[in-house]
Amino acid sequence: MSQRKIVVVVGTRPEAIKMAPVIHALRRSKQFACQVVATAQHRELMDQALWEFDIEPDLDLDMMRANQSLSELTSRLLTAFEQTLLESRPDAVLAQGDTTTVLAVALSCFYQQIPFGHVEAGLRTGDIANPFPEELNRTVASRIAKWHFAPTQKARHNLLREGIAEQAIHVTGNTVIDALLHSLERPHEADEASGDGQRVLLVTLHRRESFGVPLLSICTAIRSLVERNDDIRVIFPVHPNPNVKGPVEAALGGHPRIELCPPRGYHRFIRMMKSAYLVLSDSGGIQEEAPALGIPVLVLRNETERQEAIEHGMVKLVGTGSDDIVQAVQQLLDDANHYAGMIRQESPYGDGNAAERIVQILAEYFSTCA
Repeated sequence: MSQRKIVVVVGTRPEAIKMAPVIHALRRSKQFACQVVATAQHRELMDQALWEFDIEPDLDLDMMRANQSLSELTSRLLTAFEQTLLESRPDAVLAQGDTTTVLAVALSCFYQQIPFGHVEAGLRTGDIANPFPEELNRTVASRIAKWHFAPTQKARHNLLREGIAEQAIHVTGNTVIDALLHSLERPHEADEASGDGQRVLLVTLHRRESFGVPLLSICTAIRSLVERNDDIRVIFPVHPNPNVKGPVEAALGGHPRIELCPPRGYHRFIRMMKSAYLVLSDSGGIQEEAPALGIPVLVLRNETERQEAIEHGMVKLVGTGSDDIVQAVQQLLDDANHYAGMIRQESPYGDGNAAERIVQILAEYFSTCA
Protein backbone atom coordinates (compact mmCIF):
# COMPACT_ATOMS: atom_id res chain seq x y z
CA MET A 1 0.00 0.00 0.00
CA SER A 2 1.37 3.43 -0.92
CA GLN A 3 2.13 5.89 1.83
CA ARG A 4 -0.29 8.70 2.61
CA LYS A 5 1.23 12.16 2.39
CA ILE A 6 0.76 14.31 5.49
CA VAL A 7 1.84 17.95 5.44
CA VAL A 8 2.76 19.37 8.86
CA VAL A 9 2.92 23.16 9.06
CA VAL A 10 4.86 25.16 11.66
CA GLY A 11 5.45 28.89 11.84
CA THR A 12 6.52 29.77 15.37
CA ARG A 13 8.72 28.40 18.13
CA PRO A 14 5.83 26.91 20.16
CA GLU A 15 4.43 25.25 17.05
CA ALA A 16 7.81 23.74 16.23
CA ILE A 17 8.18 22.41 19.78
CA LYS A 18 4.68 20.99 19.98
CA MET A 19 4.68 19.49 16.48
CA ALA A 20 8.17 17.97 16.73
CA PRO A 21 6.87 14.81 18.49
CA VAL A 22 4.15 14.47 15.84
CA ILE A 23 6.64 14.88 12.98
CA HIS A 24 8.93 12.23 14.44
CA ALA A 25 6.01 9.87 15.09
CA LEU A 26 4.80 10.27 11.50
CA ARG A 27 8.29 9.62 10.17
CA ARG A 28 8.57 6.46 12.26
CA SER A 29 5.31 5.20 10.79
CA LYS A 30 5.51 3.16 7.59
CA GLN A 31 2.03 4.32 6.62
CA PHE A 32 2.85 8.01 6.15
CA ALA A 33 5.18 10.26 4.20
CA CYS A 34 5.58 13.45 6.23
CA GLN A 35 6.36 16.78 4.58
CA VAL A 36 7.27 19.64 6.93
CA VAL A 37 6.36 23.13 5.73
CA ALA A 38 7.73 26.12 7.65
CA THR A 39 6.01 29.47 7.27
CA ALA A 40 8.66 31.18 9.41
CA GLN A 41 6.12 33.54 10.94
CA HIS A 42 8.79 33.89 13.64
CA ARG A 43 12.04 33.22 11.79
CA GLU A 44 14.86 32.98 14.31
CA LEU A 45 13.01 31.35 17.20
CA MET A 46 11.30 28.80 14.94
CA ASP A 47 14.59 27.83 13.29
CA GLN A 48 16.22 27.36 16.68
CA ALA A 49 13.45 25.03 17.90
CA LEU A 50 13.43 22.94 14.73
CA TRP A 51 17.21 22.55 14.95
CA GLU A 52 16.97 21.40 18.56
CA PHE A 53 14.56 18.64 17.57
CA ASP A 54 16.60 17.60 14.51
CA ILE A 55 13.97 18.69 12.01
CA GLU A 56 14.76 20.31 8.68
CA PRO A 57 11.75 21.69 6.78
CA ASP A 58 11.07 20.26 3.35
CA LEU A 59 9.75 23.66 2.28
CA ASP A 60 10.30 27.11 3.79
CA LEU A 61 7.78 29.80 2.82
CA ASP A 62 9.81 32.53 4.57
CA MET A 63 6.86 34.71 5.57
CA MET A 64 8.55 36.88 8.19
CA ARG A 65 8.79 40.58 7.33
CA ALA A 66 9.59 43.51 9.59
CA ASN A 67 6.56 45.42 10.89
CA GLN A 68 4.02 43.55 8.76
CA SER A 69 0.39 43.81 9.84
CA LEU A 70 -1.81 40.83 10.61
CA SER A 71 -3.71 41.48 7.38
CA GLU A 72 -0.51 41.48 5.33
CA LEU A 73 0.74 38.30 6.97
CA THR A 74 -2.60 36.52 6.54
CA SER A 75 -2.93 37.40 2.86
CA ARG A 76 0.64 36.36 2.10
CA LEU A 77 0.22 33.09 3.98
CA LEU A 78 -3.02 32.27 2.14
CA THR A 79 -1.44 32.85 -1.25
CA ALA A 80 1.76 30.95 -0.49
CA PHE A 81 0.13 27.97 1.20
CA GLU A 82 -2.50 27.62 -1.52
CA GLN A 83 0.33 27.16 -4.01
CA THR A 84 1.94 24.62 -1.68
CA LEU A 85 -1.27 22.58 -1.57
CA LEU A 86 -1.71 22.72 -5.33
CA GLU A 87 1.82 21.41 -5.86
CA SER A 88 1.92 18.88 -3.02
CA ARG A 89 -1.68 17.54 -3.03
CA PRO A 90 -1.40 15.96 0.42
CA ASP A 91 -3.90 13.52 1.87
CA ALA A 92 -4.13 15.64 5.02
CA VAL A 93 -2.63 18.71 6.67
CA LEU A 94 -1.83 19.17 10.36
CA ALA A 95 -1.23 22.42 12.24
CA GLN A 96 -1.10 23.26 15.92
CA GLY A 97 -2.56 25.97 18.10
CA ASP A 98 -3.89 29.40 17.26
CA THR A 99 -1.48 31.61 15.34
CA THR A 100 -2.07 33.40 12.07
CA THR A 101 -0.28 30.48 10.41
CA VAL A 102 -2.97 28.11 11.71
CA LEU A 103 -5.78 30.38 10.54
CA ALA A 104 -4.34 30.65 7.03
CA VAL A 105 -3.57 26.93 6.79
CA ALA A 106 -7.08 25.96 7.88
CA LEU A 107 -8.68 28.36 5.39
CA SER A 108 -6.43 27.15 2.57
CA CYS A 109 -7.35 23.54 3.31
CA PHE A 110 -11.03 24.47 3.30
CA TYR A 111 -10.73 26.25 -0.05
CA GLN A 112 -8.86 23.28 -1.57
CA GLN A 113 -11.05 20.66 0.17
CA ILE A 114 -8.11 18.93 1.83
CA PRO A 115 -8.70 17.35 5.27
CA PHE A 116 -7.27 19.45 8.10
CA GLY A 117 -6.28 18.17 11.53
CA HIS A 118 -6.09 20.66 14.39
CA VAL A 119 -3.61 19.78 17.13
CA GLU A 120 -4.37 21.35 20.54
CA ALA A 121 -7.99 21.92 19.57
CA GLY A 122 -10.70 23.28 21.83
CA LEU A 123 -8.86 25.83 23.96
CA ARG A 124 -11.10 28.81 24.71
CA THR A 125 -11.29 31.88 26.92
CA GLY A 126 -14.78 32.77 25.69
CA ASP A 127 -13.62 36.31 24.83
CA ILE A 128 -13.01 36.66 21.10
CA ALA A 129 -10.67 39.63 21.67
CA ASN A 130 -8.56 38.00 24.39
CA PRO A 131 -6.09 36.67 23.52
CA PHE A 132 -5.96 38.66 20.31
CA PRO A 133 -6.04 37.37 17.61
CA GLU A 134 -5.60 33.81 18.83
CA GLU A 135 -9.11 33.22 20.16
CA LEU A 136 -10.63 33.94 16.75
CA ASN A 137 -7.93 31.98 14.93
CA ARG A 138 -8.55 28.77 16.83
CA THR A 139 -12.33 29.15 16.69
CA VAL A 140 -12.19 29.42 12.89
CA ALA A 141 -9.82 26.44 12.73
CA SER A 142 -12.35 24.41 14.70
CA ARG A 143 -15.09 25.18 12.17
CA ILE A 144 -12.89 23.74 9.43
CA ALA A 145 -11.05 20.80 11.03
CA LYS A 146 -11.89 17.19 10.23
CA TRP A 147 -9.91 15.93 13.22
CA HIS A 148 -9.88 17.80 16.53
CA PHE A 149 -6.96 16.58 18.66
CA ALA A 150 -8.00 17.99 22.04
CA PRO A 151 -5.43 18.03 24.85
CA THR A 152 -7.93 17.63 27.71
CA GLN A 153 -11.52 16.73 28.52
CA LYS A 154 -12.26 20.41 29.13
CA ALA A 155 -11.13 21.21 25.59
CA ARG A 156 -13.35 18.40 24.33
CA HIS A 157 -16.35 19.85 26.18
CA ASN A 158 -15.65 23.28 24.67
CA LEU A 159 -15.83 21.78 21.20
CA LEU A 160 -19.00 19.84 21.97
CA ARG A 161 -20.66 23.04 23.17
CA GLU A 162 -19.83 24.61 19.81
CA GLY A 163 -21.57 21.81 17.95
CA ILE A 164 -18.53 19.82 16.85
CA ALA A 165 -19.44 16.18 16.23
CA GLU A 166 -18.35 13.92 19.09
CA GLN A 167 -16.75 11.38 16.75
CA ALA A 168 -14.48 14.09 15.31
CA ILE A 169 -12.97 14.94 18.72
CA HIS A 170 -10.06 12.89 20.07
CA VAL A 171 -8.59 13.56 23.53
CA THR A 172 -4.89 12.85 23.10
CA GLY A 173 -3.11 14.86 25.78
CA ASN A 174 -0.88 17.78 24.85
CA THR A 175 2.14 17.13 22.66
CA VAL A 176 4.15 19.64 24.69
CA ILE A 177 4.42 17.00 27.43
CA ASP A 178 5.90 14.63 24.85
CA ALA A 179 8.48 17.30 23.99
CA LEU A 180 9.15 18.07 27.66
CA LEU A 181 9.80 14.44 28.61
CA HIS A 182 12.10 14.06 25.62
CA SER A 183 14.04 17.12 26.75
CA LEU A 184 14.41 15.85 30.31
CA GLU A 185 15.95 12.61 29.02
CA ARG A 186 18.79 14.48 27.31
CA PRO A 187 22.22 15.01 28.92
CA HIS A 188 22.57 18.57 30.12
CA GLU A 189 24.98 21.20 31.34
CA ALA A 190 24.83 23.17 34.60
CA ASP A 191 21.56 25.00 35.20
CA GLU A 192 21.61 28.80 34.91
CA ALA A 193 18.88 29.13 37.54
CA SER A 194 20.68 27.36 40.37
CA GLY A 195 23.88 27.34 42.35
CA ASP A 196 24.08 30.74 44.04
CA GLY A 197 21.68 30.27 46.97
CA GLN A 198 19.19 32.82 45.70
CA ARG A 199 15.64 32.05 44.68
CA VAL A 200 15.19 32.59 40.96
CA LEU A 201 12.12 34.14 39.38
CA LEU A 202 11.98 33.17 35.71
CA VAL A 203 10.05 35.66 33.58
CA THR A 204 8.84 35.45 29.97
CA LEU A 205 6.55 37.80 28.03
CA HIS A 206 5.61 37.90 24.38
CA ARG A 207 1.84 38.30 23.84
CA ARG A 208 0.45 41.14 21.80
CA GLU A 209 -2.02 42.10 24.54
CA SER A 210 0.92 42.63 26.92
CA PHE A 211 2.42 45.40 24.78
CA GLY A 212 2.37 48.97 26.07
CA VAL A 213 0.96 49.82 29.49
CA PRO A 214 0.58 46.20 30.73
CA LEU A 215 4.23 45.47 29.95
CA LEU A 216 5.41 48.56 31.80
CA SER A 217 3.24 47.63 34.78
CA ILE A 218 4.76 44.15 34.86
CA CYS A 219 8.28 45.60 34.72
CA THR A 220 7.45 47.93 37.61
CA ALA A 221 6.36 44.92 39.67
CA ILE A 222 9.52 42.98 38.86
CA ARG A 223 11.82 45.84 39.88
CA SER A 224 9.83 46.41 43.07
CA LEU A 225 10.09 42.73 44.04
CA VAL A 226 13.85 42.63 43.51
CA GLU A 227 14.39 45.81 45.50
CA ARG A 228 12.38 44.58 48.49
CA ASN A 229 13.77 40.99 48.50
CA ASP A 230 17.56 40.65 48.73
CA ASP A 231 17.44 36.86 48.33
CA ILE A 232 15.87 36.72 44.86
CA ARG A 233 17.13 37.31 41.37
CA VAL A 234 15.29 37.47 38.08
CA ILE A 235 16.20 35.75 34.83
CA PHE A 236 14.28 37.24 31.93
CA PRO A 237 14.88 35.79 28.43
CA VAL A 238 13.65 38.76 26.40
CA HIS A 239 11.62 38.17 23.26
CA PRO A 240 13.21 39.88 20.21
CA ASN A 241 9.99 41.67 19.24
CA PRO A 242 10.84 45.39 19.57
CA ASN A 243 7.52 45.96 21.36
CA VAL A 244 8.92 43.79 24.15
CA LYS A 245 12.68 44.19 23.93
CA GLY A 246 12.86 47.99 23.99
CA PRO A 247 10.55 48.66 26.95
CA VAL A 248 11.96 45.77 29.02
CA GLU A 249 15.56 46.86 28.55
CA ALA A 250 14.66 50.46 29.38
CA ALA A 251 12.74 49.52 32.53
CA LEU A 252 14.87 46.68 33.92
CA GLY A 253 18.34 46.99 32.38
CA GLY A 254 21.32 47.60 34.63
CA HIS A 255 20.03 46.01 37.85
CA PRO A 256 22.59 43.55 39.27
CA ARG A 257 19.94 40.95 40.16
CA ILE A 258 17.90 41.20 36.97
CA GLU A 259 19.48 39.24 34.14
CA LEU A 260 18.09 40.17 30.73
CA CYS A 261 19.23 37.59 28.21
CA PRO A 262 18.35 36.40 24.70
CA PRO A 263 15.71 33.65 24.41
CA ARG A 264 17.21 30.29 25.31
CA GLY A 265 16.92 27.14 23.28
CA TYR A 266 14.13 24.81 24.35
CA HIS A 267 16.23 22.22 26.14
CA ARG A 268 18.24 24.87 27.98
CA PHE A 269 15.08 26.75 28.92
CA ILE A 270 13.46 23.61 30.34
CA ARG A 271 16.48 23.15 32.62
CA MET A 272 16.19 26.79 33.71
CA MET A 273 12.51 26.34 34.48
CA LYS A 274 13.12 23.11 36.39
CA SER A 275 15.57 24.93 38.69
CA ALA A 276 13.54 28.12 39.15
CA TYR A 277 11.62 28.91 42.32
CA LEU A 278 8.73 30.48 40.45
CA VAL A 279 7.73 31.38 36.88
CA LEU A 280 5.93 34.56 35.82
CA SER A 281 4.73 34.41 32.24
CA ASP A 282 2.04 35.14 29.67
CA SER A 283 2.97 31.97 27.76
CA GLY A 284 0.46 29.22 27.13
CA GLY A 285 3.08 26.50 26.83
CA ILE A 286 4.66 27.35 30.17
CA GLN A 287 1.26 26.92 31.84
CA GLU A 288 1.44 23.33 30.57
CA GLU A 289 5.14 22.61 31.10
CA ALA A 290 5.81 24.06 34.56
CA PRO A 291 3.08 22.04 36.35
CA ALA A 292 4.67 18.87 34.97
CA LEU A 293 7.94 20.01 36.57
CA GLY A 294 6.34 20.95 39.89
CA ILE A 295 7.07 24.67 39.48
CA PRO A 296 4.38 27.27 40.38
CA VAL A 297 3.31 29.67 37.65
CA LEU A 298 1.78 33.13 37.96
CA VAL A 299 0.06 33.97 34.68
CA LEU A 300 0.47 37.61 33.64
CA ARG A 301 -2.78 37.80 31.71
CA ASN A 302 -6.39 38.68 32.42
CA GLU A 303 -7.76 35.53 30.76
CA THR A 304 -6.43 32.05 30.14
CA GLU A 305 -7.66 29.19 28.00
CA ARG A 306 -5.80 26.69 30.19
CA GLN A 307 -7.99 26.29 33.25
CA GLU A 308 -6.94 22.76 34.17
CA ALA A 309 -3.75 23.68 36.04
CA ILE A 310 -5.55 26.57 37.77
CA GLU A 311 -8.19 24.14 39.00
CA HIS A 312 -5.40 21.83 40.21
CA GLY A 313 -3.90 24.75 42.19
CA MET A 314 -0.59 24.73 40.29
CA VAL A 315 -1.13 27.94 38.30
CA LYS A 316 -2.64 31.28 39.34
CA LEU A 317 -4.01 34.00 37.08
CA VAL A 318 -2.82 37.37 38.43
CA GLY A 319 -3.28 39.83 35.56
CA THR A 320 -0.90 42.64 34.66
CA GLY A 321 -1.47 45.10 37.51
CA SER A 322 1.73 45.92 39.36
CA ASP A 323 0.26 45.70 42.86
CA ASP A 324 -1.49 42.40 42.13
CA ILE A 325 1.71 40.85 40.81
CA VAL A 326 3.78 42.01 43.78
CA GLN A 327 1.21 40.69 46.24
CA ALA A 328 0.98 37.28 44.55
CA VAL A 329 4.74 36.82 44.31
CA GLN A 330 5.39 38.06 47.84
CA GLN A 331 2.92 35.56 49.23
CA LEU A 332 4.78 32.72 47.53
CA LEU A 333 8.10 34.06 48.81
CA ASP A 334 6.91 34.48 52.41
CA ASP A 335 4.41 31.66 52.96
CA ALA A 336 5.99 28.21 52.71
CA ASN A 337 2.66 26.44 53.09
CA HIS A 338 1.11 28.44 50.26
CA TYR A 339 4.12 27.67 48.07
CA ALA A 340 3.99 23.98 48.93
CA GLY A 341 0.33 23.91 47.94
CA MET A 342 1.27 24.86 44.38
CA ILE A 343 3.99 22.22 43.99
CA ARG A 344 2.56 19.03 42.56
CA GLN A 345 4.38 17.02 39.94
CA GLU A 346 1.27 15.77 38.22
CA SER A 347 0.33 17.09 34.83
CA PRO A 348 -3.29 17.60 33.79
CA TYR A 349 -2.05 17.82 30.20
CA GLY A 350 -1.09 14.26 29.40
CA ASP A 351 1.37 11.41 29.77
CA GLY A 352 3.81 12.05 26.93
CA ASN A 353 2.11 9.82 24.35
CA ALA A 354 -0.06 12.40 22.58
CA ALA A 355 1.85 12.28 19.29
CA GLU A 356 1.59 8.50 19.03
CA ARG A 357 -2.16 8.73 19.64
CA ILE A 358 -2.54 11.34 16.89
CA VAL A 359 -0.67 9.19 14.38
CA GLN A 360 -2.67 6.11 15.38
CA ILE A 361 -5.96 7.98 14.84
CA LEU A 362 -4.83 9.04 11.38
CA ALA A 363 -3.62 5.52 10.59
CA GLU A 364 -6.96 4.01 11.55
CA TYR A 365 -8.82 6.55 9.44
CA PHE A 366 -6.75 6.02 6.31
CA SER A 367 -6.78 2.24 6.68
CA THR A 368 -10.55 2.38 6.20
CA CYS A 369 -10.11 4.52 3.07
CA ALA A 370 -7.80 2.09 1.28
